Amino acid sequence: MAFWLARERRGQHCCYIQRFDPRFWTVNFPRPMMASVVSTAADALRVDCSFYHKGELAGLIWESEDRLDHPLLAYETQRNYAHCILKFRWRSGGVIVLDQPHGPTLTIEGRDAAGNARAWYVRLWNYASGTPNDALIELPFSALQSGYGLPGDPVHPSDIDRMFISLVPQGYVEGSTEQLPARVDGWAEMSGLSCEGAHASLETGDVLLPAHGEQIATAYDDSFNQTPARLLRNIEGLGYRGRIVHYVGMSHYFRLEPLGDAHYISLAGGVLNGPCEAWHRAYADRARELDFELIWSLSYELFDAHCWNDWKQRAPDGSAALTGWVPPSTLLSPAHAGAMAYLQQVARAFVAIARDAGLRVLFQIGEPWWWTVPESGAPCIYDASARQALGDDPVAIPTLRAPLDAGQRALLDAAGLILSDSTDALAEAVRDAASGDAEVLLLTFTPTVLDPATPDAWRANMPVGWRYPAFDRLQLEDYDWLTGGADAARRRADGFVADHLGYPVAATDYFSGFVLLPENSEEYWPLIDRALDAARDRGVTQRFVWALPQVARDGYTRLPSGEQTMIAFDDVAYPLELGRDAAASPEFSTSVAVTASGHEHRNALWSDARMRYDVGPGIRSESELGTLLAFFRARYGPARGFRLRDPFDFSSNRMTGQPTPLDQPLGTGDGNTSRFRLAKTYGDQIRPITRPVPSSLQVALNGSEIADWQFETGGWIVFETAPATGVEITAGFLFDVPVRFAEDRLDVSGLAFAAGEAPSVPLVEIREPA
Repeated sequence: MAFWLARERRGQHCCYIQRFDPRFWTVNFPRPMMASVVSTAADALRVDCSFYHKGELAGLIWESEDRLDHPLLAYETQRNYAHCILKFRWRSGGVIVLDQPHGPTLTIEGRDAAGNARAWYVRLWNYASGTPNDALIELPFSALQSGYGLPGDPVHPSDIDRMFISLVPQGYVEGSTEQLPARVDGWAEMSGLSCEGAHASLETGDVLLPAHGEQIATAYDDSFNQTPARLLRNIEGLGYRGRIVHYVGMSHYFRLEPLGDAHYISLAGGVLNGPCEAWHRAYADRARELDFELIWSLSYELFDAHCWNDWKQRAPDGSAALTGWVPPSTLLSPAHAGAMAYLQQVARAFVAIARDAGLRVLFQIGEPWWWTVPESGAPCIYDASARQALGDDPVAIPTLRAPLDAGQRALLDAAGLILSDSTDALAEAVRDAASGDAEVLLLTFTPTVLDPATPDAWRANMPVGWRYPAFDRLQLEDYDWLTGGADAARRRADGFVADHLGYPVAATDYFSGFVLLPENSEEYWPLIDRALDAARDRGVTQRFVWALPQVARDGYTRLPSGEQTMIAFDDVAYPLELGRDAAASPEFSTSVAVTASGHEHRNALWSDARMRYDVGPGIRSESELGTLLAFFRARYGPARGFRLRDPFDFSSNRMTGQPTPLDQPLGTGDGNTSRFRLAKTYGDQIRPITRPVPSSLQVALNGSEIADWQFETGGWIVFETAPATGVEITAGFLFDVPVRFAEDRLDVSGLAFAAGEAPSVPLVEIREPA
């Protein structure tokens, strides 16, 4: 399906929002505190905070440049606030009030009149009327002054990058790392938000793509700083409908309690922290209003710094299972009753939010597994709880990358049983909280579970207890293999999962993505988009793009397919023989600039020639002329392409020789890539071959012909097993050229033809996707 990486709006529909629209404020704060912001009305927002240290500060932020929305939905960048007036009502509780030192202050970051970077600190109480915790505030940017009292230092309003209102707890001590005697929960509301004067409105994208059949995934850890309304606006505007997979994350939903100098996960006073619960209730309510269904996703992963030590999976040497994130997360042991009971409580809390919002309960158990230490390959099945469950003194498995004996394999099978028992218990907790009306899904990541380097890892991480119908739906993701070109591994994994777990295609979902680094966007998004198409062609009805933050960052825009009323290409051959009288003309596109001195600057715009033909001189009889006219009509003139055998160049062996498997290099094996494009080289020129004659194909590895491959439409050779590193792949073939009629009209004169004058029948080569 067509897609576009939109970097900016180029004529797409737009509208206007009021500057300081509540949906577009964000929050930020240091660990371990927590805060969230939700828009409560068209002109109102609320911030909730939980503070644990005396020096913690939350910022309620307005950015002059929209760095979070998809480019087609972002608001315009406007740094000039001169002659602009912001008005709102301020109410708060649990935070220092307006008239006190360290009370809510507007920090403005920008540049002064000379262009020097600086910040101004505007005390809101200086512009307030009312009480310290309930006041009307009016901020005339052209008359604002920085400082605790007035008069102060004038603010330069014409070049501002961002501004934020600071919120600090009662008992705040600037710069302090000392713990508060008890957690402080605070809140603030801005209502009646209005903006007057210059630039009071901002242009914003207002696209609403038709539904394209794909669905979206996102995560609270990536979006906790935004309002739910902002996220859902992007999801709806980009054409995603139906279900949203929402990973509740591993670092922002829990409550904490102090122990020594640290804070650890707690159930004291509830399950979810207040800001998280407020955010998710707003998210669920808005999702229901927009007819979305939410799949709540919970994993066995937690932020390491706040996880109880006995909850953690551990390697044979006793080290904790730590991911590569900075700072790291850890994996909970499926054998630890307390850790699993905690996850069940978290699941029940999110089920309650779904039910209160009137949503059907859809719940995903996300990537439950026993961690493997990346450096050593050791399985983390040796924490105290797991050792006890596995017989107190389980056999050692130093690494999963070496052959295992029967005892070691049996240990992995036993670990798999513990894992499946834990997921069964979590699923039962979800169904119990939902009063039975719940759909439970399980997500697994095949590049880790079925990594060829650890061939027995599946015993622990894809246990037989997961076999259909243990869960309502099975969800698969394989983005490491997808973006790495490991198509053979992907096919083997799909076959293994289908045989081992037995879920029908109708009960299997697919996750396509993601792009961690923006510099990989141009390379990876085409692969992700193609994988969505391939999953659809396999009959997978529930397909998810992972994930929204990368979609917005890179401008990924999935376009609706529309109704295909015309076939673009008919895989049929031109019906007439071409004699030597037919004309073939390779053409390039070259930009030539001539300087005043007569010198030239030339730029080749195409990397490969495009062919043009005139097949008219091959027409020798009225019967052949009739065949041509019928063929022209059947193609709707130039609307449909077809195959043409170039009489001068149709073989991989020189131009017209008999093909051999050593004719053309296709690439060099890397042990991972299994798909190779057919191509023919002409010196430095490489010509993709998209229409070979399948029966003529011959393939060799390091000079020896093999048969362990398949031809994939579009000109691809696909190996069952990826060629090893350094292996040279070559092929031989006959091929046709994809062409179309060059014009909508075919001029034929009977009198001229009878007099021996051949008609002109121009054809032009079609550039097919490579």
